[in-house]
Amino acid sequence: MKDSLNRVCVFCASSSKVNDIYSKAANDLGVSLAGEGIAMNYGGGAVGLMGEISNAMLKNGGEVRGVIPKFMVEVEWEHKGVEDMIHVDTMAERKKLLVEDVDAVISLPGGTGTLEELFEVLSNKKLGLFNKPVILVNTNGFFNPLIDLLNKMIEEDFMRVEHGNLWTVVDDSKDVVEVIKNVEPWTCDAFKIAAV
Repeated sequence: MKDSLNRVCVFCASSSKVNDIYSKAANDLGVSLAGEGIAMNYGGGAVGLMGEISNAMLKNGGEVRGVIPKFMVEVEWEHKGVEDMIHVDTMAERKKLLVEDVDAVISLPGGTGTLEELFEVLSNKKLGLFNKPVILVNTNGFFNPLIDLLNKMIEEDFMRVEHGNLWTVVDDSKDVVEVIKNVEPWTCDAFKIAAV
């Protein structure tokens, strides 16, 4: 049970071509986070789901921190309305700062960048280097194939049964905050659990 929930990291897509159902889910999550007084770290973008959630947060008085590599700023991907914007040199620096001192990680649907960020967090959690809730917002069943693959990894002994507790799936982004508050803390013997 999570006693306090002050800041979360949200991974999500920058594509502006996605179905409106995903944009609505991002907007709803931003409204929920702002309404609960929960601050957000995100990738600093102005379009796609990044733009939707940051705009929803800002419109509703939420606290937003963006972390964006300088090369993305140069091609004008940066959200100009986010005052707390950190510019970094590398993607690795970005990922490190995004999850620093957060109480949970939330992944909305996205592409390879979103999945890379998600899997780094899951790998670190598996190794005992990160112990906060990781929430997959499964809008429109987007993550179903990924969840099937993760379960296949467990079935085929590439991961342990315990690793099925690394993530929590939520179908509706409006339920994310309540779910995070009720996720059991992750504890593991990193050397015993991480290895197969």
